[in-house]
Amino acid sequence: MKRILVMVLSSIFVLTACAPNFGEQEEIVQETEDDSKEQAIIPKYNKAGYYQTPLSQKEGEPSYKPGEARGVVAENLNTRLDIDEFETGLMRIAQDTFSPDTYLFQEGQYLKGDVINSWLKRQKTAEEAKVAQAELDEKKKDEKYTELGLNPALPEGEPSTLEQRNQDNPIYLAHIIEHNYLIRKDDDAIQLDGMVIGLAMNSVHYYKQKDGFEREHKIPRDVLLEKGKEIAEKVLQRMRNTKGVGNVPIVFAIYEQEEKKSIVPGNFIAKAEVKQGSNSFGKWETIDEDYVFFPSPGGTQDYREDAQRFDQFKGEIESFFPNYTGVIGKAFYKNGEMNYIDIEIPMQFYSKGEVIAFTQFVASEVMEYFPDYISLEVNIMSNSGQEALILREPKQDEPTVHIYK
Repeated sequence: MKRILVMVLSSIFVLTACAPNFGEQEEIVQETEDDSKEQAIIPKYNKAGYYQTPLSQKEGEPSYKPGEARGVVAENLNTRLDIDEFETGLMRIAQDTFSPDTYLFQEGQYLKGDVINSWLKRQKTAEEAKVAQAELDEKKKDEKYTELGLNPALPEGEPSTLEQRNQDNPIYLAHIIEHNYLIRKDDDAIQLDGMVIGLAMNSVHYYKQKDGFEREHKIPRDVLLEKGKEIAEKVLQRMRNTKGVGNVPIVFAIYEQEEKKSIVPGNFIAKAEVKQGSNSFGKWETIDEDYVFFPSPGGTQDYREDAQRFDQFKGEIESFFPNYTGVIGKAFYKNGEMNYIDIEIPMQFYSKGEVIAFTQFVASEVMEYFPDYISLEVNIMSNSGQEALILREPKQDEPTVHIYK
Protein backbone atom coordinates (compact mmCIF):
# COMPACT_ATOMS: atom_id res chain seq x y z
CA MET A 1 0.00 0.00 0.00
CA LYS A 2 1.31 3.48 -0.84
CA ARG A 3 2.23 5.74 2.03
CA ILE A 4 0.63 9.16 1.79
CA LEU A 5 2.41 12.48 1.92
CA VAL A 6 0.00 15.14 3.10
CA MET A 7 0.50 18.82 2.45
CA VAL A 8 -1.62 21.92 2.78
CA LEU A 9 -0.48 24.13 -0.07
CA SER A 10 3.28 24.62 0.43
CA SER A 11 3.62 22.81 3.78
CA ILE A 12 4.49 19.11 3.57
CA PHE A 13 3.90 16.57 6.33
CA VAL A 14 4.60 12.84 6.31
CA LEU A 15 1.86 10.67 7.82
CA THR A 16 2.91 7.71 9.92
CA ALA A 17 0.84 4.55 10.01
CA CYS A 18 -1.29 4.31 13.11
CA ALA A 19 -4.47 2.47 13.89
CA PRO A 20 -7.30 4.76 15.03
CA ASN A 21 -9.03 3.86 18.25
CA PHE A 22 -12.76 4.23 17.76
CA GLY A 23 -13.63 3.14 21.28
CA GLU A 24 -16.07 0.51 22.41
CA GLN A 25 -18.65 -0.74 19.90
CA GLU A 26 -22.33 -0.51 20.76
CA GLU A 27 -23.92 -3.96 21.08
CA ILE A 28 -27.59 -4.24 20.13
CA VAL A 29 -30.28 -6.73 19.17
CA GLN A 30 -31.75 -6.51 15.68
CA GLU A 31 -35.24 -7.70 14.79
CA THR A 32 -35.07 -9.37 11.37
CA GLU A 33 -37.53 -9.81 8.51
CA ASP A 34 -38.62 -13.27 9.74
CA ASP A 35 -39.47 -11.90 13.22
CA SER A 36 -36.37 -13.50 14.76
CA LYS A 37 -33.65 -11.62 16.62
CA GLU A 38 -29.90 -11.53 16.15
CA GLN A 39 -26.95 -9.85 17.85
CA ALA A 40 -25.43 -6.86 16.07
CA ILE A 41 -23.00 -4.04 16.77
CA ILE A 42 -22.84 -0.40 15.70
CA PRO A 43 -19.31 0.97 15.10
CA LYS A 44 -18.61 4.08 17.13
CA TYR A 45 -16.87 6.00 14.37
CA ASN A 46 -19.09 7.90 11.96
CA LYS A 47 -18.37 10.65 9.45
CA ALA A 48 -20.85 13.53 9.70
CA GLY A 49 -23.63 13.29 7.13
CA TYR A 50 -23.27 9.54 6.60
CA TYR A 51 -25.45 6.76 7.94
CA GLN A 52 -24.09 4.28 10.46
CA THR A 53 -24.56 0.64 9.51
CA PRO A 54 -25.18 -2.16 12.02
CA LEU A 55 -22.91 -5.19 11.63
CA SER A 56 -24.09 -8.72 12.33
CA GLN A 57 -22.26 -10.63 15.06
CA LYS A 58 -21.54 -14.19 14.06
CA GLU A 59 -19.38 -16.26 16.40
CA GLY A 60 -18.31 -13.06 18.10
CA GLU A 61 -16.99 -11.44 14.90
CA PRO A 62 -18.63 -8.45 13.18
CA SER A 63 -19.64 -8.94 9.55
CA TYR A 64 -21.39 -6.77 6.97
CA LYS A 65 -24.90 -7.89 6.06
CA PRO A 66 -25.29 -7.55 2.27
CA GLY A 67 -28.60 -6.96 0.56
CA GLU A 68 -30.75 -9.90 -0.44
CA ALA A 69 -30.54 -8.76 -4.07
CA ARG A 70 -26.76 -8.31 -4.01
CA GLY A 71 -25.26 -8.16 -7.51
CA VAL A 72 -28.54 -7.71 -9.34
CA VAL A 73 -27.98 -3.98 -9.89
CA ALA A 74 -24.84 -4.59 -11.96
CA GLU A 75 -26.77 -6.80 -14.36
CA ASN A 76 -29.46 -4.26 -15.16
CA LEU A 77 -27.90 -0.80 -15.38
CA ASN A 78 -25.98 0.45 -18.39
CA THR A 79 -22.78 1.85 -16.85
CA ARG A 80 -20.71 1.78 -13.67
CA LEU A 81 -21.56 5.47 -13.31
CA ASP A 82 -25.29 4.72 -13.20
CA ILE A 83 -24.75 1.86 -10.73
CA ASP A 84 -22.90 4.12 -8.29
CA GLU A 85 -25.23 7.11 -8.62
CA PHE A 86 -28.40 5.03 -8.34
CA GLU A 87 -27.27 3.64 -4.98
CA THR A 88 -25.56 6.67 -3.43
CA GLY A 89 -28.14 9.11 -4.79
CA LEU A 90 -30.87 7.08 -3.14
CA MET A 91 -29.12 7.54 0.22
CA ARG A 92 -28.94 11.27 -0.45
CA ILE A 93 -32.68 11.41 -1.09
CA ALA A 94 -33.36 9.33 2.02
CA GLN A 95 -31.81 12.00 4.24
CA ASP A 96 -34.77 14.31 3.60
CA THR A 97 -37.03 11.84 5.43
CA PHE A 98 -34.75 9.60 7.51
CA SER A 99 -32.07 11.71 9.21
CA PRO A 100 -28.61 10.11 9.67
CA ASP A 101 -28.67 11.54 13.20
CA THR A 102 -31.57 9.23 14.08
CA TYR A 103 -31.63 6.34 11.61
CA LEU A 104 -29.24 3.52 10.77
CA PHE A 105 -28.80 2.24 7.22
CA GLN A 106 -28.98 -1.33 5.97
CA GLU A 107 -29.11 -2.76 2.48
CA GLY A 108 -32.45 -4.24 1.47
CA GLN A 109 -33.37 -7.41 3.33
CA TYR A 110 -36.91 -7.98 2.02
CA LEU A 111 -36.74 -8.10 -1.79
CA LYS A 112 -34.65 -11.04 -2.93
CA GLY A 113 -32.82 -11.13 -6.23
CA ASP A 114 -35.16 -13.62 -7.89
CA VAL A 115 -38.17 -11.53 -6.88
CA ILE A 116 -36.70 -8.35 -8.36
CA ASN A 117 -35.74 -10.17 -11.56
CA SER A 118 -39.29 -11.49 -11.93
CA TRP A 119 -40.67 -7.97 -11.54
CA LEU A 120 -38.29 -6.61 -14.21
CA LYS A 121 -39.56 -8.99 -16.87
CA ARG A 122 -42.09 -8.19 -19.53
CA GLN A 123 -45.69 -9.10 -18.82
CA LYS A 124 -46.99 -12.13 -20.66
CA THR A 125 -49.24 -11.69 -23.65
CA ALA A 126 -52.78 -13.07 -23.36
CA GLU A 127 -51.70 -16.23 -25.19
CA GLU A 128 -48.62 -16.68 -23.01
CA ALA A 129 -50.75 -16.22 -19.88
CA LYS A 130 -53.08 -18.98 -21.09
CA VAL A 131 -50.11 -21.30 -21.53
CA ALA A 132 -48.83 -20.47 -18.06
CA GLN A 133 -52.26 -21.18 -16.55
CA ALA A 134 -52.46 -24.47 -18.45
CA GLU A 135 -49.10 -25.50 -16.97
CA LEU A 136 -50.41 -24.83 -13.47
CA ASP A 137 -53.58 -26.81 -14.22
CA GLU A 138 -51.53 -29.70 -15.57
CA LYS A 139 -49.57 -29.83 -12.33
CA LYS A 140 -52.93 -29.96 -10.55
CA LYS A 141 -52.15 -26.81 -8.61
CA ASP A 142 -55.28 -25.05 -7.43
CA GLU A 143 -54.03 -21.57 -8.17
CA LYS A 144 -54.46 -18.84 -10.71
CA TYR A 145 -51.60 -17.47 -12.77
CA THR A 146 -50.37 -14.18 -11.29
CA GLU A 147 -48.61 -11.67 -13.47
CA LEU A 148 -45.37 -10.40 -11.91
CA GLY A 149 -43.65 -8.59 -14.79
CA LEU A 150 -43.86 -4.80 -14.59
CA ASN A 151 -42.70 -4.04 -18.13
CA PRO A 152 -45.24 -4.11 -20.99
CA ALA A 153 -45.77 -7.30 -22.97
CA LEU A 154 -44.27 -7.50 -26.46
CA PRO A 155 -47.18 -8.49 -28.73
CA GLU A 156 -46.59 -11.24 -31.26
CA GLY A 157 -46.30 -10.32 -34.91
CA GLU A 158 -44.33 -10.64 -38.10
CA PRO A 159 -40.54 -10.17 -37.85
CA SER A 160 -40.88 -7.13 -40.12
CA THR A 161 -42.94 -5.38 -37.41
CA LEU A 162 -40.45 -6.04 -34.58
CA GLU A 163 -39.07 -2.50 -34.63
CA GLN A 164 -42.51 -0.91 -34.35
CA ARG A 165 -43.61 -3.34 -31.65
CA ASN A 166 -40.51 -2.51 -29.58
CA GLN A 167 -41.03 1.22 -29.99
CA ASP A 168 -44.67 0.90 -28.96
CA ASN A 169 -43.80 -1.34 -25.99
CA PRO A 170 -40.32 -0.46 -24.70
CA ILE A 171 -38.80 -1.82 -21.52
CA TYR A 172 -39.27 1.09 -19.14
CA LEU A 173 -38.13 -0.37 -15.82
CA ALA A 174 -34.43 -1.31 -15.65
CA HIS A 175 -33.98 -2.03 -11.95
CA ILE A 176 -35.45 -1.81 -8.45
CA ILE A 177 -33.39 -1.23 -5.35
CA GLU A 178 -34.47 -1.38 -1.70
CA HIS A 179 -32.80 0.38 1.22
CA ASN A 180 -33.83 -0.13 4.84
CA TYR A 181 -33.70 2.45 7.63
CA LEU A 182 -33.61 1.25 11.21
CA ILE A 183 -34.28 3.03 14.47
CA ARG A 184 -33.18 2.33 18.02
CA LYS A 185 -35.71 1.12 20.56
CA ASP A 186 -35.50 1.75 24.30
CA ASP A 187 -34.30 -1.78 25.09
CA ASP A 188 -30.96 -1.67 23.19
CA ALA A 189 -32.60 -3.08 20.08
CA ILE A 190 -33.15 -1.78 16.56
CA GLN A 191 -35.99 -2.39 14.14
CA LEU A 192 -37.12 -1.43 10.65
CA ASP A 193 -38.77 2.00 10.71
CA GLY A 194 -38.53 3.19 7.12
CA MET A 195 -37.75 2.12 3.60
CA VAL A 196 -36.65 3.73 0.34
CA ILE A 197 -37.41 2.13 -3.02
CA GLY A 198 -35.58 3.31 -6.13
CA LEU A 199 -36.98 2.68 -9.59
CA ALA A 200 -34.36 2.98 -12.35
CA MET A 201 -36.07 3.82 -15.64
CA ASN A 202 -34.60 3.57 -19.14
CA SER A 203 -34.15 6.75 -21.16
CA VAL A 204 -33.22 4.48 -24.10
CA HIS A 205 -34.72 1.07 -24.92
CA TYR A 206 -32.24 -1.26 -26.65
CA TYR A 207 -33.44 -4.19 -28.71
CA LYS A 208 -32.19 -6.42 -31.52
CA GLN A 209 -33.74 -6.27 -34.96
CA LYS A 210 -34.22 -9.36 -37.13
CA ASP A 211 -30.78 -8.75 -38.70
CA GLY A 212 -29.18 -9.27 -35.26
CA PHE A 213 -27.98 -5.66 -34.90
CA GLU A 214 -28.93 -3.62 -31.86
CA ARG A 215 -31.34 -0.75 -32.26
CA GLU A 216 -32.28 1.97 -29.80
CA HIS A 217 -35.48 3.84 -29.07
CA LYS A 218 -35.33 7.01 -26.97
CA ILE A 219 -38.02 7.37 -24.30
CA PRO A 220 -39.15 10.97 -23.59
CA ARG A 221 -38.85 12.02 -19.96
CA ASP A 222 -42.56 12.78 -19.57
CA VAL A 223 -43.43 9.25 -20.75
CA LEU A 224 -40.73 7.73 -18.55
CA LEU A 225 -42.03 9.64 -15.53
CA GLU A 226 -45.65 8.65 -16.16
CA LYS A 227 -44.73 4.97 -16.46
CA GLY A 228 -42.52 5.21 -13.38
CA LYS A 229 -45.41 6.47 -11.28
CA GLU A 230 -47.68 3.70 -12.57
CA ILE A 231 -45.06 1.08 -11.69
CA ALA A 232 -44.55 2.63 -8.24
CA GLU A 233 -48.25 2.10 -7.47
CA LYS A 234 -47.91 -1.62 -8.18
CA VAL A 235 -44.66 -1.98 -6.27
CA LEU A 236 -46.19 -0.25 -3.23
CA GLN A 237 -49.02 -2.77 -3.03
CA ARG A 238 -46.57 -5.64 -3.34
CA MET A 239 -44.32 -4.17 -0.63
CA ARG A 240 -47.25 -3.82 1.76
CA ASN A 241 -47.91 -7.54 1.23
CA THR A 242 -44.26 -8.49 1.81
CA LYS A 243 -43.66 -10.23 5.13
CA GLY A 244 -41.87 -8.04 7.65
CA VAL A 245 -42.44 -4.71 5.88
CA GLY A 246 -45.68 -3.94 7.62
CA ASN A 247 -46.86 -0.35 7.73
CA VAL A 248 -43.52 1.48 7.77
CA PRO A 249 -43.24 4.72 5.77
CA ILE A 250 -41.78 4.20 2.29
CA VAL A 251 -40.14 6.77 0.05
CA PHE A 252 -40.18 6.07 -3.70
CA ALA A 253 -37.69 7.76 -6.04
CA ILE A 254 -37.59 7.57 -9.84
CA TYR A 255 -34.18 7.52 -11.52
CA GLU A 256 -33.58 8.20 -15.21
CA GLN A 257 -30.55 6.21 -16.31
CA GLU A 258 -28.39 7.46 -19.16
CA GLU A 259 -27.67 5.71 -22.45
CA LYS A 260 -24.85 3.16 -22.68
CA LYS A 261 -22.32 5.53 -24.25
CA SER A 262 -22.81 8.34 -21.72
CA ILE A 263 -19.76 9.70 -19.88
CA VAL A 264 -21.88 10.98 -16.98
CA PRO A 265 -24.50 9.15 -14.88
CA GLY A 266 -28.22 9.73 -14.99
CA ASN A 267 -30.13 11.40 -12.17
CA PHE A 268 -33.21 11.18 -9.97
CA ILE A 269 -36.18 13.11 -11.33
CA ALA A 270 -39.05 12.60 -8.86
CA LYS A 271 -39.91 11.27 -5.40
CA ALA A 272 -42.97 10.67 -3.25
CA GLU A 273 -43.56 9.50 0.31
CA VAL A 274 -46.05 6.93 1.51
CA LYS A 275 -46.88 7.66 5.12
CA GLN A 276 -46.87 5.05 7.84
CA GLY A 277 -49.86 2.72 7.48
CA SER A 278 -50.92 4.26 4.15
CA ASN A 279 -51.42 2.48 0.84
CA SER A 280 -51.41 5.63 -1.27
CA PHE A 281 -48.84 8.19 -2.37
CA GLY A 282 -48.54 11.74 -1.28
CA LYS A 283 -47.72 14.40 -3.85
CA TRP A 284 -44.90 13.56 -6.26
CA GLU A 285 -42.07 16.11 -6.00
CA THR A 286 -39.79 17.03 -8.88
CA ILE A 287 -36.08 16.49 -8.19
CA ASP A 288 -33.84 18.97 -9.99
CA GLU A 289 -30.47 17.23 -10.30
CA ASP A 290 -28.05 17.02 -13.20
CA TYR A 291 -24.57 15.69 -14.00
CA VAL A 292 -22.53 17.66 -16.50
CA PHE A 293 -19.24 16.90 -18.21
CA PHE A 294 -16.69 19.70 -18.81
CA PRO A 295 -15.61 20.62 -21.39
CA SER A 296 -18.65 19.72 -23.53
CA PRO A 297 -21.16 21.49 -25.78
CA GLY A 298 -23.95 20.56 -23.36
CA GLY A 299 -22.09 22.02 -20.40
CA THR A 300 -21.44 25.26 -22.29
CA GLN A 301 -25.05 25.52 -23.39
CA ASP A 302 -26.66 24.82 -20.01
CA TYR A 303 -24.11 26.32 -17.60
CA ARG A 304 -22.18 28.92 -19.58
CA GLU A 305 -20.62 30.77 -16.63
CA ASP A 306 -19.31 27.58 -15.02
CA ALA A 307 -18.08 26.33 -18.40
CA GLN A 308 -16.10 29.53 -18.92
CA ARG A 309 -14.62 29.24 -15.41
CA PHE A 310 -13.57 25.66 -16.11
CA ASP A 311 -12.02 26.64 -19.47
CA GLN A 312 -9.98 29.37 -17.75
CA PHE A 313 -8.79 26.88 -15.11
CA LYS A 314 -7.95 24.40 -17.87
CA GLY A 315 -5.96 27.08 -19.71
CA GLU A 316 -3.85 27.80 -16.63
CA ILE A 317 -3.05 24.10 -16.28
CA GLU A 318 -2.08 23.90 -19.95
CA SER A 319 0.40 26.74 -19.50
CA PHE A 320 2.29 24.98 -16.69
CA PHE A 321 3.75 21.98 -18.55
CA PRO A 322 4.51 21.45 -22.26
CA ASN A 323 3.64 17.75 -21.84
CA TYR A 324 0.11 18.49 -20.63
CA THR A 325 -2.49 15.97 -21.88
CA GLY A 326 -5.90 17.19 -20.70
CA VAL A 327 -8.25 18.29 -17.93
CA ILE A 328 -11.75 16.86 -17.58
CA GLY A 329 -14.44 17.56 -15.01
CA LYS A 330 -17.70 16.01 -13.88
CA ALA A 331 -20.00 18.39 -12.02
CA PHE A 332 -23.15 17.68 -10.03
CA TYR A 333 -25.90 20.31 -10.03
CA LYS A 334 -28.82 20.54 -7.63
CA ASN A 335 -31.61 23.07 -8.15
CA GLY A 336 -29.58 24.69 -10.90
CA GLU A 337 -26.43 25.31 -8.81
CA MET A 338 -23.15 23.43 -8.86
CA ASN A 339 -22.91 21.27 -5.75
CA TYR A 340 -19.55 19.61 -6.38
CA ILE A 341 -17.09 18.91 -9.15
CA ASP A 342 -14.60 16.07 -9.70
CA ILE A 343 -11.61 16.99 -11.87
CA GLU A 344 -9.10 14.58 -13.38
CA ILE A 345 -5.72 15.74 -14.70
CA PRO A 346 -3.59 13.16 -16.52
CA MET A 347 0.07 14.22 -16.85
CA GLN A 348 3.50 12.87 -17.70
CA PHE A 349 6.02 13.44 -14.91
CA TYR A 350 9.76 12.88 -14.85
CA SER A 351 10.50 13.53 -11.17
CA LYS A 352 8.81 13.72 -7.78
CA GLY A 353 9.80 17.38 -7.68
CA GLU A 354 7.62 17.99 -10.74
CA VAL A 355 4.70 16.26 -9.04
CA ILE A 356 5.03 18.38 -5.90
CA ALA A 357 5.42 21.65 -7.82
CA PHE A 358 2.51 20.89 -10.13
CA THR A 359 0.23 19.84 -7.27
CA GLN A 360 0.98 23.05 -5.38
CA PHE A 361 0.19 25.05 -8.51
CA VAL A 362 -3.11 23.23 -9.11
CA ALA A 363 -4.14 23.69 -5.46
CA SER A 364 -3.64 27.44 -5.74
CA GLU A 365 -5.58 27.60 -9.03
CA VAL A 366 -8.46 25.67 -7.46
CA MET A 367 -8.82 28.42 -4.87
CA GLU A 368 -8.66 31.06 -7.59
CA TYR A 369 -11.25 29.71 -10.01
CA PHE A 370 -13.83 27.71 -8.04
CA PRO A 371 -16.22 29.20 -5.43
CA ASP A 372 -15.81 28.12 -1.83
CA TYR A 373 -19.41 26.93 -1.45
CA ILE A 374 -18.90 23.75 -3.53
CA SER A 375 -17.15 20.48 -2.76
CA LEU A 376 -14.22 19.78 -5.03
CA GLU A 377 -11.93 16.85 -5.77
CA VAL A 378 -8.92 16.87 -8.11
CA ASN A 379 -7.13 13.66 -9.06
CA ILE A 380 -3.69 14.08 -10.66
CA MET A 381 -2.72 10.97 -12.60
CA SER A 382 0.28 9.60 -14.49
CA ASN A 383 1.02 6.36 -16.35
CA SER A 384 2.14 4.95 -12.99
CA GLY A 385 -1.21 5.64 -11.32
CA GLN A 386 -2.48 8.37 -9.03
CA GLU A 387 0.15 10.93 -8.08
CA ALA A 388 -1.84 13.41 -5.97
CA LEU A 389 -5.28 14.16 -4.57
CA ILE A 390 -6.69 17.61 -3.77
CA LEU A 391 -9.85 17.92 -1.68
CA ARG A 392 -11.79 20.97 -0.59
CA GLU A 393 -15.03 21.02 1.35
CA PRO A 394 -17.43 24.00 1.33
CA LYS A 395 -16.16 27.02 3.28
CA GLN A 396 -12.77 25.35 3.81
CA ASP A 397 -10.03 28.02 3.79
CA GLU A 398 -7.36 25.84 2.22
CA PRO A 399 -7.63 22.57 0.33
CA THR A 400 -6.21 19.35 1.76
CA VAL A 401 -3.64 17.81 -0.53
CA HIS A 402 -2.21 14.28 -0.58
CA ILE A 403 0.87 13.36 -2.61
CA TYR A 404 1.42 9.64 -3.00
CA LYS A 405 4.94 8.29 -2.46
